[in-house]
Order: sequence, then structure tokens, then C-alpha cells
Amino acid sequence: MTRIWNDPVDFKDQMLDGFVAAYGRFIERIPDASGVRVVGGPVADKVAVLVGGGSGHFPLFCGYVGQGLAMGAVMGDIFASPSGEQIYRCTKAVDAGKGVVYGYGNYSGDVMNFSMGKMRAEMDGHAVREIVISDDVASSPQFDRRRGIAGDFFVFKCLGASAWRGDDLDTVAAFGQRANQMTRSFGVAFGGCTLPGRSEPLFTVEPGKMELGLGLHGEPGVESSALLPGKDIARMMVERLLADAPQSAGSRAAVLLNGLGATKYEELFVLYSDIHRLLADAGIDAHKPIVGELGTSLDMAGCSLSLMWLDDDLQALFDAPGESAAWANT
Repeated sequence: MTRIWNDPVDFKDQMLDGFVAAYGRFIERIPDASGVRVVGGPVADKVAVLVGGGSGHFPLFCGYVGQGLAMGAVMGDIFASPSGEQIYRCTKAVDAGKGVVYGYGNYSGDVMNFSMGKMRAEMDGHAVREIVISDDVASSPQFDRRRGIAGDFFVFKCLGASAWRGDDLDTVAAFGQRANQMTRSFGVAFGGCTLPGRSEPLFTVEPGKMELGLGLHGEPGVESSALLPGKDIARMMVERLLADAPQSAGSRAAVLLNGLGATKYEELFVLYSDIHRLLADAGIDAHKPIVGELGTSLDMAGCSLSLMWLDDDLQALFDAPGESAAWANT
């Protein structure tokens, strides 16, 4: 359960205050707004990438603000979308006149509020594009109805790299769409998460069971299964992603095995040893694989596997230098 808090109502703002105090070399608080931007922002002569969503997912979203990544992040309360007003304020605070690209997960509250923020920003003369991330294969057979989970990271990385190298607004947005179209994720949960101030988790998993197809907002999976050995979890994850591979998928893929908050790195490495072998057996070259916590759900026990199939353009964007409080690729 979440144990460190003062007033649960102020948890998000106190978290942001501590984050800025610790990582002020990368980011600064946006005045009068629930968000952060790169130090000295807005960044002159660059398209701005603004990412966002609910709190409780660190390093999503504020952890990916920095050189070569997003220019800003707007944060809602725990597992709640930021309001249209906050999105509008943060849009104004990051736009250097070249336009803004939003990156966020495909959840109804986020879709509604980012669309409202976009509409208001456009009325003020800001050019805005939206990338609605939909990598979770378990949440729907229809691609544009899927949730965004840990694959958000791949999309943010490509958006940021394109923007920082000086691409124009439509080019940045097009690379973001391409990254989203080439990304697939699937996750499992072993236990639910608990909101600050609460004593009971949002959901529970029966002993000896696991949930398949979890969400990032404390949702249980779409089906239950007996708890499997790591090699069988690895096989299930890989098979489900390869079965849903994009039509244009090649043999190279960026790989992320993501922990959700309470599954330890040693466990993830055990799992990845089998994942790496299974990908190789399937003819997939795992390009610079990542094992770690890149998109969490408070103290949820579980993990997800994400693949972004690469072409030359996406690989160049993924490999481009970047540095933030939560990520460095130098």
C-alpha cells in the first residue's frame, strides 16, 4: 500500500514540488499550472512536445521532460486526467511559436480533456496536433480503441527526438503516429495497487492466480489465469505480441520489459532471459532492450512487455541522445 503521504488531497502537488526540488537541473514548475517544462522553456525554434495524464505512474509523465525528450508534462490527480484548463495553461507555457504536439494514452478522460485544451489553445493561435497512444493489445481487437500503457515511452522518445532535431509540426506528429502504429504491449498483474489514504487495493488477485491484460489506472485484467512459471509468462507475452504485429513489421524491435511498481528488478531479469531467447527464436533482433520501471501504477505488482518494430527512421529517433530525470540515452 502507499504509506508516505500528508494530505491525500494534495498528494499530486506535493509530489511535483519534491520532484522539481530534486531535479531542478532538468525541469521547472510551470507557473499557476499542474505541470513542468524544461529549464528555461519554451525552447526557441522547436516544436514543443507536451505529454501528460494522471499521477501515480512515475516516471510517466513528468520523468520524461528533458533534452531530446518532451518539453513539458501536464499532470492530473492520481489516475485522473489533467483538466482542459491545466492542459491549456501548459500548452501556452511550452509553445515557442512552432506549435505543440500532445502525447497521451487513449483513456476517455484524457481524450476529452486534451481535446478541450487543444480547442482553447487553437482559439488563442497555437497550432496543436494530438497523438493518442493505443499500444495495449489486450484492451480491444480494434487498434484505435486500445489503451495506452508502457508503450507511451517509445512514442514520447520518438516525438521528442524529432522535435529537438528541428522537424516541423506535421513531421513530428507523423513520426509520433508512426511510433504508435508500430508499438504493441501486453501486461500481467499479480496484485492490485492502493491509493494514498486508502487501506484496501483497487482490486485483488486470488492466491495462485494472475490477471492478464491489466491497465495503468489500477484496472484488473481482462481475464484471469493460474499463476505460471516465468518461462510460460514470457512465452504468453511474446506470442500475444507477435500475433498482433503490424503488417509492415520487420525483424528489428525496441523492447521494453516494464515493472509496474512492486515487481523487483531481479524478477524482471529472470523473465527477460526467456523473453530475449523467444524473440531471437522468432527472428526478432531486440534493439537496445530496456528492463525497468518506465510506467508504473503506484504499488501494483505486475509487468508488461512492449515492442516497437523499427524502420530506419524510428531507429534513428529511438537512438538519438536524450536526458531527463528518469531516462538518459547519450
